Amino acid sequence: MTTNIPQTNEPHITDAEANLELKEVEGLSQGQIVRKRFFRHVGAVVSMVVLALIVLLAFTSVGLSFGGVRVPGWWQWDWTQNPRPINGGVPSWEHPFGQDSIGKDLFALVMRGTQQSLMIMVLVGLIGATIGIVIGALSGFFRGWVDAVLMRFTDVIITIPFIVIGAVIGSTFGKLGAFILAIVLGLFSWTGLARLVRGEFLTLREREFVDAARVAGASNGRIIFKHILPNAMGVIIVNTTLLMAGAILAETALSYLGYGVQAPDTSLGLIISQNQEAFQTRPWLFWWPGIFIITIALCINFIGDGLRDAFDPRQKRMPSERAMRKSDTAAADAAALRGAEVEDAMSATASVGQAQAPGPDARAPRVEGDTAGDNPDRDRD
Repeated sequence: MTTNIPQTNEPHITDAEANLELKEVEGLSQGQIVRKRFFRHVGAVVSMVVLALIVLLAFTSVGLSFGGVRVPGWWQWDWTQNPRPINGGVPSWEHPFGQDSIGKDLFALVMRGTQQSLMIMVLVGLIGATIGIVIGALSGFFRGWVDAVLMRFTDVIITIPFIVIGAVIGSTFGKLGAFILAIVLGLFSWTGLARLVRGEFLTLREREFVDAARVAGASNGRIIFKHILPNAMGVIIVNTTLLMAGAILAETALSYLGYGVQAPDTSLGLIISQNQEAFQTRPWLFWWPGIFIITIALCINFIGDGLRDAFDPRQKRMPSERAMRKSDTAAADAAALRGAEVEDAMSATASVGQAQAPGPDARAPRVEGDTAGDNPDRDRD
């Protein structure tokens, strides 16, 4: 009877590839390994640079305004001024993004909307990730009645559509500003991450290193946050970035429906909502807010993918063909060098042996009593 071995789609890592990976991280600290792995991810590095440029542009161009304190920026217009429309608001040198129907500079509006959207994205991500990690970790580690209570509470929150929760929150807290809106949204955006963290903890709590920590006398809190949590960072980071990307899209949707950030402030979704009637006549009013929304969301997703590869110790990077060729060449050169050394040693040994061996004309040593006349029997023969 034959046994069919199931075929998997996972790449097979050879000994050479594993040795090459170990050599690349040999002698490095954990922080250096994480940094090296992250900067290998080209998409993550490019996205980080693009996102940094967007943040720098948004917060320096039109300045900051928070709690009644205003810090001006280098751009000549801000989102509250109403200059006279020039040529129907078409993009020009003075207004590169154009103007809206009442003459406001669209560049200033987009930069202020980007500020608000970024702040909401970061706050929702931090609050949602913190609550989701705590609830998922407690549920997955302790199990039993703790798991039952926390997961049933999570199921109740999940059954309510997020757009309905967001509409109620936006209509109630939207006029209080983007900061309060972000905090309240973060309190209801942790459910998906909590379930994923719970599943990861259920798997990791049965591993040998957890048993070793228990035998060593570690407390439950230390086991959770010092031993299990670092091994779950890959799942947590990826889903936190997805949560942040979803937060900016949720804020855009709520503002478009009129339940998000309210005037006189603005956001990217509110800009699109206020100018939806001009889509056919002035499409540039939609291009720039939409481009910034999509770019920020994509950058966050790529950065999360790079951080997952960097933080997760179970991720194995397949070496490039160039690195493998270089490693094979170095191994072949080392083997050839060892072969040459062995041949030289054998040649030297053979030379010494030949020098010590007698020549073909050398006479055999005379044995006492073996001369003529000493052995009469041999002479007669």
